[in-house]
Amino acid sequence: MNIENEIGHLIGIPESETLEYKAVLPPSKNIAQLICSFANSEGGYIVLGVADNYEINGLSEDFHANTITHKALDLLSPQPIVHYQYVVHKGKKLYVIKVEKSTSVISLENKIYKRIGASSKLVNAPEIVFKTNGYSRIKDINLQLEELKSNATNSKIKLLEHYQSILKIMDDLGILLYPVDPIQFTTNQEGKILSRILFSSFVDNFETYLSDLLYEIFLANPSTLKSGQTVTIEEVLNCSDIQDFVRYWSKQKLSKLQKGSVKGFIKDNKQISELAAIDDTQQNEIEKILQIRHLYSHRNGIVDEKFLQFFAGLFVLNAEHQMTVSEICDKLCYLVDITDRIDKKAIIKYRLASGA
Repeated sequence: MNIENEIGHLIGIPESETLEYKAVLPPSKNIAQLICSFANSEGGYIVLGVADNYEINGLSEDFHANTITHKALDLLSPQPIVHYQYVVHKGKKLYVIKVEKSTSVISLENKIYKRIGASSKLVNAPEIVFKTNGYSRIKDINLQLEELKSNATNSKIKLLEHYQSILKIMDDLGILLYPVDPIQFTTNQEGKILSRILFSSFVDNFETYLSDLLYEIFLANPSTLKSGQTVTIEEVLNCSDIQDFVRYWSKQKLSKLQKGSVKGFIKDNKQISELAAIDDTQQNEIEKILQIRHLYSHRNGIVDEKFLQFFAGLFVLNAEHQMTVSEICDKLCYLVDITDRIDKKAIIKYRLASGA
């Protein structure tokens, strides 16, 4: 099917239940979500290369949108009927995906999306129920995280959902984590271990967010991937396609951060540094959070000399480091705030696709 003739009259019409614009090429999961929502509604068109304000930018030819679309369709069950092709409009190369209305329900990783107005909405989101007599702050943070999913990258939404799952575990296992009070250390050994695992998990996923965000930036703006750095033939051949290589390369960029060097990571990745979202004070605070995670993951919470370099005079060598649930919530909220700052600026600067 040649759909070039069909879209000429669509460009410039406001986004609606049957029309979505994206200025850049989003990751396959974003495309899959849009296809799913259109297929479960009235069908429609996804036009890549046109901004929300109808500015026709065209799509970079560095990456092949067909590959991303194929990966997107592989994520859907069952696969809906779609037609897709590059088209030229006013001298600019665009990419259009036409989605047919499905006669059966389409799901993406067991999630069902529908087109409601000009947005794609998850309609079968599992309800998170917290204990009525639990730590009220956990419920408050969960509500804040839900609100932050609006106009967020797929990377940020993924992070927030993981944080919500951590909050649910904290609420369910409060008897271990805060048997007396959330502002007091637990004396339960299982509770100590669990608190270290949960803390390490949400810090690890903050790092994953940064890797995922770099992937979205590289995919949407291929020119940002080009640098003087070299890669080996083996690295290239180990990836199935260019999208896999971009994901691999974005993960490689995390090496300095995983070693606790926030400043080194930001310096080496201009895509993050140019956002100017994190000042020196915030970088130092993130560095301290990473050091606590390192202590929990590699030293079972026992303070060593390296740790004392970051917390001079605050702890004793070979003592057990503990955090209350209240303190863990403080650190989680801090990283959420940093994530929100980075995400908002990245969406604007790199015109990233936003969801929810």
